[in-house]
Amino acid sequence: MFEKIKQLTKDTAIYGISTMLGRFLNFLLVPLYTNIFLPAEYGIIANIYALVAILNILFIYGMDSSYLKFAKSDEFKNPKINFTTPFVSIFVTGIIFSLFLFLFQNEIASLLSIPEKYEYFLTIVIGILFLDALCVLPFIYLRLERKAKLFTAIKLLNIFANIFVNVILIFVFKEGIESVVISNLIASVITLLILASIIIRNIEFQFDYALFKRLLKFGLPYLPAGIAAMLIQVVNRPIIESLTNIETLGIFQANYKLGIFMMLFVSMFQYAWQPFFMQNSKETNAKEIFSKIFTLFTIVGSVILVALSLFIEDFVKINFFGFHLIGEAYWGGLNIVPIILFSYLFNGLYINFTAGLYITEKSSSVPMITFIGVAVNIAANYLLIPALSLVGAAIASLLSYVTMAVGYFYVAQKHYPIQYETKKIIKIFFSIFLVGGAFYYLDSIGYLTIYYKAILFFSFLFLLFFLKVITKNEINFIKEKFIRRYFKR
Repeated sequence: MFEKIKQLTKDTAIYGISTMLGRFLNFLLVPLYTNIFLPAEYGIIANIYALVAILNILFIYGMDSSYLKFAKSDEFKNPKINFTTPFVSIFVTGIIFSLFLFLFQNEIASLLSIPEKYEYFLTIVIGILFLDALCVLPFIYLRLERKAKLFTAIKLLNIFANIFVNVILIFVFKEGIESVVISNLIASVITLLILASIIIRNIEFQFDYALFKRLLKFGLPYLPAGIAAMLIQVVNRPIIESLTNIETLGIFQANYKLGIFMMLFVSMFQYAWQPFFMQNSKETNAKEIFSKIFTLFTIVGSVILVALSLFIEDFVKINFFGFHLIGEAYWGGLNIVPIILFSYLFNGLYINFTAGLYITEKSSSVPMITFIGVAVNIAANYLLIPALSLVGAAIASLLSYVTMAVGYFYVAQKHYPIQYETKKIIKIFFSIFLVGGAFYYLDSIGYLTIYYKAILFFSFLFLLFFLKVITKNEINFIKEKFIRRYFKR
C-alpha cells in the first residue's frame, strides 16, 4: 500500500510540476506578443482564443470524463472497444462541428470583430480544434497507464514547438499575428503525429452502441458545467470589445495575463490539496486540519497578493535587452493587475471549500454556483465598463470569483461544516484593505515611489504579526501536519 501511495504522490508531482511549467512557458509568449504586436492586433487574438476555449469543451462534450470512467470497466471489458467508441464519436462529431463552423465562419468573424483580412484565421482555428479533440483520449490513456513522464514530455514538446515556430515566423519570416494561430496549428499536428501510435494500437473496427449510450449519459452533464467554468474566464472579452474597442480588449487581456503569478500559486496548492484532503478526510481532527490549512493558504496568498500588487509595475517596466514583460503600449492597463490578483486569491478560497463537496459527494450544486458566477460576471461587466472601463471589467471578474467562493462556502458548510478561524481571516482582509488604501492614496498624490512601496509591504507583514495572524503555532503546524508528513517520506 505504501508503494502505491508513493507512486501516486510521484505521478501527481510530475503532472503538477509539468502543468505549472507548461503554463509558465505559455506565459512567455505574452512578452513576445505585446512587445511586437499592437493592442488592437492582440485584441483579435484574445477574441479568437476566447472562442477556442469554449469550443474545445463542445468538441469533447464530456467524452473525456466518460472514457476515464469506462476505460477499464468491469461491464465493458474490451479496452480497445472502450477506446474506439468514444474516439470514433469525437472524430465524427468533430467533422460535423468543423463543417458547421466553416460554413458560418464569416458570421463568426463579424461577431468577433475580426477584420476581413484575418477571417482565414478561423479556418486555421477549426483545424486546431479538431486536432486537439483527437488528442484528448490518447492523453487520458497515458494517464490511465500511469505513463506520467511520457505524458509530460509530449505536453511540453507541444509548448516548445509552439514557442519555437512563433519565434521563427515572427523574427525570421517577419510574419504578423497570423504567427500565433499557425504556430498553434503546427504544434497540434506534431502532437497528434506523436500520439498516432497510441491511437492505432487501441483502435478496433467495432463500435459499441450500448457503451456509446452510457458514455453520453455520463459525459453530457459535464458539458454545461465545463462551459460555465470556462465562461467565467472568457465571457468578458467580447463584452469589453463591444463596449469599448478591440484595442482596449488587447490591453486588458495582456494585463490580465499578469495574474499568472497568483494563478500558479493557486494551481500548485490545488494539486497538493485534492489528494491531501481525500487522504485525511477520515482523521478524527480532519476538520481542524482543514481549517488551519485554510488560514495558512490565506496568509501566504495575501502576502503574494500585496507583494505583487506593490511591485508588479516596477517589474513590468524593467528593460530586458529592449523588451519588457509586456510592451509599453499595454502599460495603461497595469492598474487592473491588483484586482486580477485578488480575483485569483478568491479562486483559491473556493478551491479550499471544494473539500467538503468531494468528501460528502454533494457536487450537484456546482453547475448552478458556476452559472451564477457567470451571470454576475456578465451583469457586472455591462454595468461597470461604461463607467470604469478596464477597471470595471477587472472588478466584474473579482465579483464573479467572490460569488463562487461564497456559493461554495455555503453549500460546503451545509454538508460538511468546518469551524474556520474567522477572526484571523477578518484580520488578514483588514490588513489587505488597509495597505491597499494607503497604496491608492499615495498613488493619487504622486508619492508612490519604490521606497514607500517597500514600507507598505513590511507594514503589511508587521500587521500580520501584530494582529497575531501569524504565530509560532502556525509555523509549527505547517511543518508537522504537512511538510514533514508528506514531503519527507
